[in-house]
Amino acid sequence: MSDLTANPTAKPAAAARRSHGGFWLVVLGAALWGVDPLFRIILLKSMTSSQIVLLEHVVLFLAAAPVLWRHRFELKRIRLRQLGALLFVSWGGSAAATILFTKALSSGDFNSVLLLQKLQPLFAIGLAALILKERLPRNFGPLLLIALAGTYLLTFGWTLPFSHAGSFIGVGSMLALGAAALWGGSTVMGRYLLGTLEYETVTSLRFMMALPLLFVITQVEGTAWHIGGGIGTSSLIALNLLLQALLPGLLSMLLYYKGLNTTKASYATLAELSFPMTGVLINWFVYSIAVTPAQLLGFVLIWGALFVISSQRGREEVAVPNEGDGR
Repeated sequence: MSDLTANPTAKPAAAARRSHGGFWLVVLGAALWGVDPLFRIILLKSMTSSQIVLLEHVVLFLAAAPVLWRHRFELKRIRLRQLGALLFVSWGGSAAATILFTKALSSGDFNSVLLLQKLQPLFAIGLAALILKERLPRNFGPLLLIALAGTYLLTFGWTLPFSHAGSFIGVGSMLALGAAALWGGSTVMGRYLLGTLEYETVTSLRFMMALPLLFVITQVEGTAWHIGGGIGTSSLIALNLLLQALLPGLLSMLLYYKGLNTTKASYATLAELSFPMTGVLINWFVYSIAVTPAQLLGFVLIWGALFVISSQRGREEVAVPNEGDGR
């Protein structure tokens, strides 16, 4: 502490390091989302979208309950605005958006669904400016276009956009856009909540508060459960469900919210573009689908944009160390 007092530049430098680290935690958390379809598509063979999300949240509830108990003293900080934000994050981002995305995977073109879902930054940036009063950083527009161009190359390669017009017209595309809007809004609401609550508390409440809504949705849907098929099949379903809940679910969100604690929502939503890169790597390692030159260029564009944004964020923290703290 005495070093910080003696050296006035130490605190801004420490803030810059936290900002860099927080940004890359968001990148890592979002990258873990890329393994989600690997488990979710397998589960869709046995259960409906809402059944998968319900069971996933039951597992997450069991994991998050002890965490929330340790942080229970924070619950008294919650006021009406925080409750509204929590409902949006849990019911919208955790429950409804996940169901929409799962349904989109089962009814739409896989690549188109993933690309449309990555329009999420447009929703998040607009809401961050409106709700959090965040100012867009210098050269943010060109960096956003570069990152989105990289996402397109990862998904469709050198083909022209209009050649995929048919893929974007359909129920799956609308579901993917709905999920993107809800997840974009959840990024902003999550950043707002971190001004009052710790990231572990926000993560736990996100999962736990979604459960009642998911029970209602599954009950109203009225679809019979079909998880049978022998011990081997049931064990495979249980393993996939557990891995899906703990890796792209719990671990990713803990990393994401810890990073979001020191990262603007407008920066964080671009950091989330690490998600499609994970999908390409899974296609390569799991399904032996080789990475093309266009996808390599997409990697370069996205990572280049992320590195520029990260360094720019660090310089901003040094200049104004309290900006974006949210507390």
